Amino acid sequence: MSKTTIVVGTQSGCGKTTIILALLQALKNKQISVQTFKAGPDFLDPFWHQAITAQASYNLDTKMMGAQACINQLHKHSEKSQITLIEGAMGLFDGATGVGELGSSAHLAKILDVSVILVVDAKGMSGSIVPLVSGFCDYATKLGFKISGIIANQVGSPHHAQLLDDLLTQHHLPLLIGWMKKNAPSLPERHLGLKRPEEAIIPDFKEFFHLDSQRLSFALTAFVKKPSLGSQPKALLKNKTIAIANDAACCFIYSDNIDCLKAQGANIHFFSPIKGESIPENTDALWLPGGYPELYAEELSTSSSGSSIKEFINQNKPVLAECGGAMLLGKNLIDFNGKSWKMAGIFPYTSIMKDRLVSLGYRNEENGMRGHEFHHSERINDDNLQPCFTLNRGDQGIRYKKVRASYIHWYFASEINVMAEWFL
Repeated sequence: MSKTTIVVGTQSGCGKTTIILALLQALKNKQISVQTFKAGPDFLDPFWHQAITAQASYNLDTKMMGAQACINQLHKHSEKSQITLIEGAMGLFDGATGVGELGSSAHLAKILDVSVILVVDAKGMSGSIVPLVSGFCDYATKLGFKISGIIANQVGSPHHAQLLDDLLTQHHLPLLIGWMKKNAPSLPERHLGLKRPEEAIIPDFKEFFHLDSQRLSFALTAFVKKPSLGSQPKALLKNKTIAIANDAACCFIYSDNIDCLKAQGANIHFFSPIKGESIPENTDALWLPGGYPELYAEELSTSSSGSSIKEFINQNKPVLAECGGAMLLGKNLIDFNGKSWKMAGIFPYTSIMKDRLVSLGYRNEENGMRGHEFHHSERINDDNLQPCFTLNRGDQGIRYKKVRASYIHWYFASEINVMAEWFL
């Protein structure tokens, strides 16, 4: 197996995504093969990983997937790479609840039995790095894993970097593996996080990022956890053709969900609502993932895909619509400027964009399916519509004929039999 580490920060916004992209560029320049993963339910960071590595990046989430599924996922996709880099989520000990519990990068490090490289925003910092790192290391040891190295972000100069390095060494703390100069290029953001790399120029961090390759090699861990030998149902969707909306309006797709559909025998065809493409002929089921319909509302308002989707639904064929995909099925979408755009009109509701986060969190359906909800819009005029999911918390969605539409992004492998039922 490849050598592995989780690159995680002291808190959100400390620059871990920028750091991992710089790491990927440095390793690519050395012709070292790398497989990437993202801790947590994030869709956007994996897009940036893939833009550099030219291969799919997969999610690892102990809350949404379960511990053994994370181990299996790492085995499945990292066997052929020399190094595996996992980008952490939020701060090291931030998760669904508590300190270092389910859903956190700390819990992932513990169940995978791999070390962690900690990203520290060192702007304006010298001696304070010692108690900061020391505290993180002590708590990591308490939870049963190790911090094996430090990468400093926002470093003022080579002298500043040497000062930090000396302090860490003098106090017998993990060594400084690398550092990023302050005023390095930043990544473009918007309301749901980073923009997609297709919308920006990927920065070249070569002049800003300094890496000690030898120290990095010592900080990596051999991944030795065993995969589960438990069998999974096969070919529940054999010979079924599933059409998937896949463009900038519908781009929030876990790579593992595609693999899961294919593993169950489904044939996959993609189409673009933004381009007005119709659902391919002989399609048995439809998946409308989330994304950014609010940014392409004008194109979607005149898209002939809407009539194709409506005709498909009226044939009583199965449809799963998630978040932005569900917004496409409403009567209208009101964008951030307050302008209303016509959508497919399957449902009578209107989706309104808000300048705040409306809902966030993991979701569990009573049938065992797990997922995540994260959106800046809300539905109105959806009274008296039949719910499609039973949840203790979160959007119960809307059921019409064989359509299931809600704000939740589901992780298909969490309950394969249920996923298959949705598409049959």
